[in-house]
Amino acid sequence: MNDITEDTLLGGRVRLRQPVAGGLRAGLDAVLLAACLPARPGQVVLEAGCGSGAAMLCLAARVPGLRLLAVERDAGMAGLAAANASLNGATAEVVTGDVVDLALARRLGPYDHAMANPPYWPGGTAPPAPGRAAATHEQGAALEDWCGFLAAGLRHGGWLALVLPAARFDAGAAALRGAGCGGVRLVPLWPRVGVAAKRVLLLARKGGRGPAMVLPGLVLHAAGGDYTPAAQALLRDAAALE
Repeated sequence: MNDITEDTLLGGRVRLRQPVAGGLRAGLDAVLLAACLPARPGQVVLEAGCGSGAAMLCLAARVPGLRLLAVERDAGMAGLAAANASLNGATAEVVTGDVVDLALARRLGPYDHAMANPPYWPGGTAPPAPGRAAATHEQGAALEDWCGFLAAGLRHGGWLALVLPAARFDAGAAALRGAGCGGVRLVPLWPRVGVAAKRVLLLARKGGRGPAMVLPGLVLHAAGGDYTPAAQALLRDAAALE
C-alpha cells in the first residue's frame, strides 16, 4: 500500500485515510453518490467497489444507524475501508471479493439499497497507474456485471444507485433494466450553468415498472468558480440530494 494521508469529507464529518498515489483517492463522485441514495435509519446498504470507503461513510454520516456492507476486489483497499469504518464509528462489514461472484451478493443479502461508482469505460487507453486504470476501465466486469451483482441480494423495491460519466448513461440505464431494476431516474450534474453535464447519477428500483424520468439536476459551480449553495449543502453540510 502506498503512503497514506488522513483527509476529511462533508466538512469534517468523515475522516478518511487513503493512499497518496495510484489513482485511488476519493473525490466528488463518492460524496454525490452517497447523497442521492434514499436510505433510512436501520436499513442495510451494500456498496460494491468501495475503495477506501468514502461513499459508504458519507452515507453513514448523513443517515445514522445504517448497517453497511461493502465489497472490494483489492485486499489492501478492503482493509483500509474496514479501518476507516472503525475510525468513524460506523457499523460495516467489508469483504474482499469480485462483482462477478453473484453468490457472494446473495450471501450478503438481503439488503435494502445498493450503490457503486463502477469502472465505466469499456475500451480506450487506460491511465498508467494500475489503481486508476482499475477504477476507470472495465477489467473483466462490465456495467451489466456490476448491476447484476448489486441487484442479486437487493430487496424488492430497494434502490440501486450509480454515478457515471454522462456519455455512459444510456449503457447504465440498460444495465439497470437488465438487472431487473426499473423506473430509472437520471440526475444530471452540470459543472456550471450552460455547460453540458460530465457526470450523472442513475437510480432505479428493483422490480420498478414506472417510466424513466430526468430529475432536476445539480449545478456544481457558480460563475466565479465557487460551489453553488445547493452543491455546498451536499458536499459540506451532508444534505440529501432530494
